[in-house]
Amino acid sequence: MKITNLLCTWLLLCYASTALSQSVQIGQGRDQKAIDLVLTPVPPVIDGVLDEAVWQSAAVIDDFHQIIPVEYAEPTERTEVRMLYDSDAMYVGVKMFMDPERITRNILRRNSTIYSGDDYITISIDPFNNQRGGYFFSVNANGVRSDGLYRNVSQFYSDWDSIYFVQTTIVEDGWIAEFAIPYKSFSFDPNTDTWGLNFSRRIQYKNEQMVWVSNDRRFDPSSSGLARGLQGLNQGLGLDVVTSASTGQEKNFATNTTTTNFNPSLDVFYKVTSGLNASVTANTDFSATEIDDRQVNLTRFSLFFPEKRDFFLREADIFEFGRLNQNGRPFFSRRIGLGGNGQAIDLELGGKISGRIGDWELGALSIRQDETATVNADTLSVVRVKKGLFSQSTIGAIFTEGNPTSDLDSSLAGVDFLYRNANVGVGRIVEVSTWYQQTDTEGVSTDDAAAGLNINFPSQEGLTGGVTLNRFENNFRPALGFANRIGVDQMSANLYYTWRPANSRLQSLSFGSDWERFDNISGGLQSSSFSILPFELTSRIGDSVSMSANFNKDVLTAPFRIVPGVVISAGEYDFSNYSFNVRSAGFRKLSGRFGYQQGSFYSGDQTRITAGLTWVPSPKIRTNIGYTLSDVDLPEGRFITRLLTSGFDYIFSNSLSLVNLVQYDNVSEVLGLNMRLHWVPAEGQEFFLVLNHNQLDIDRDNEFHAQGTSLTAKYSYTFRY
Repeated sequence: MKITNLLCTWLLLCYASTALSQSVQIGQGRDQKAIDLVLTPVPPVIDGVLDEAVWQSAAVIDDFHQIIPVEYAEPTERTEVRMLYDSDAMYVGVKMFMDPERITRNILRRNSTIYSGDDYITISIDPFNNQRGGYFFSVNANGVRSDGLYRNVSQFYSDWDSIYFVQTTIVEDGWIAEFAIPYKSFSFDPNTDTWGLNFSRRIQYKNEQMVWVSNDRRFDPSSSGLARGLQGLNQGLGLDVVTSASTGQEKNFATNTTTTNFNPSLDVFYKVTSGLNASVTANTDFSATEIDDRQVNLTRFSLFFPEKRDFFLREADIFEFGRLNQNGRPFFSRRIGLGGNGQAIDLELGGKISGRIGDWELGALSIRQDETATVNADTLSVVRVKKGLFSQSTIGAIFTEGNPTSDLDSSLAGVDFLYRNANVGVGRIVEVSTWYQQTDTEGVSTDDAAAGLNINFPSQEGLTGGVTLNRFENNFRPALGFANRIGVDQMSANLYYTWRPANSRLQSLSFGSDWERFDNISGGLQSSSFSILPFELTSRIGDSVSMSANFNKDVLTAPFRIVPGVVISAGEYDFSNYSFNVRSAGFRKLSGRFGYQQGSFYSGDQTRITAGLTWVPSPKIRTNIGYTLSDVDLPEGRFITRLLTSGFDYIFSNSLSLVNLVQYDNVSEVLGLNMRLHWVPAEGQEFFLVLNHNQLDIDRDNEFHAQGTSLTAKYSYTFRY
């Protein structure tokens, strides 16, 4: 029966996709720009100075236009891009004209987010020229790099990292960025000589952004120009061998025990074809992975923490399904190798194949997870396939096998379809996504499916909105996925309007509303919310202020223990709140945010305050502090939750940094310190020295006692062939 349901759904989606291709008139959009690339006999020296003779013969792009503040307006500063290529790499030299004293370059730490606070230049490429995915490579004026993937066509996924080379210099009339992007660092289609191409430049102090090609202020792969004439590209053997070794010591103060460990690990990446990658990991070591941002949960539902481990982040976009961000995801890689409390579980051996062949995308992952105190060792697997349709749409399937948290056998099968058209009229986009999933859990035979439909009309200006309908049956259990609400029907809708005046100190004015409702499949409301945004004002330089009103209803069928010692009785609760938020632009040396929320909460009242301050006296020093307070007064008891984060970073250069993070919350009563020394002696080499230390207030008397300390050193080296 389950296979029949899945096949019927697959056939229905195929029929719907065929009908759409026949009935929907795809708009013509704006004329597409193109550039014919120049083959260079000698590669330029990547030093941030465009003084080699080969740059004089390069193809040139200088016809940029604004997307912020006014789309298609003439930029206030000139940008000149020069492009070359040879058999090994693509070379890009960019001259960004402006007053060098006005360049914003506060970020010096490698892997930091440069997009919210610095001037930068981004190169976007779609090596399959299918308008559905691609890569982006960015740099700021300090030479700090940031790269990533496009997923679901238009979403940035900046946790993906690759090897490329870039140098920058400040000159008397602006700044220069010089790139070499090796073909060994990404996948491409060897049967096409034309790639999708785009550029984006940001001038922070003016809050101005300019691009080469755009549609509705977007410059993703669906809205790009073309790079033509690429021939004779060479990826060598397509083999990367990443050897790593870590050594460390860990002390448990409760048991007064100390353990020492040494962990060699190996990752091998091989390009089966220029578009298809195979990888093997042995004795995988995640000791240098950044720790999670701490959260305090005052809801009945488990929180979602993003993936941060490099092995799972490579080509993670291929495994995305149904545009599900959280609840209902069939595959969520954090379920592998991490216990319920975030503790690491050994991964003995794993393999992955991922990439693109023509219009097909393929991802297959299998990992052997070691046993724990409560669960036997198991092999966990996922297979994902997608087929490109039309210019920007896809149809796909996913299969998972294995259960990382139980010895019960579990598997899942699902299909999804995305129709996307970015040329509906002038600057209009329509997206329709539908999906179906079926789980098969040992001992469960009914009510184990989920399905959804989303219709979205995204826009950066004017009206934007969408509608979502989802069902998660009572026994829907994606063992390798994430589901924190099952047994419910979900309905949601949103509608917003954004006005962007020209020649004004005001960047944008937005207003609108969100509505969401969860009904138990067995009958009765579970929860609902309705939010109104009367206004959100953003200034030309990026400061913003907003107000909102939120109206909630929650039906508790059983008592809810919200914090230790406070239990809310079963019943139906109506509560509402009003909030005010202000945020200053991130390019300033001193920037901050403040939020205030006041209103009812279940059977009582709640006041919530969030605040943050960041000070960057120089690119070498960055300090920040964040504070969240919730004061909840209920008939069942009053409590105050506090979450404090504080950071101090000293950045020696764009390849060497010391990052310190302190986090504390009074629910767990754990005070944690994380220190990370990160050094990149050369591209493909990394060294980490990581210290973690936790203090615990066991008796909640404001006296902290050491809980545990660990110190780990890790070095990795990439051999590329």
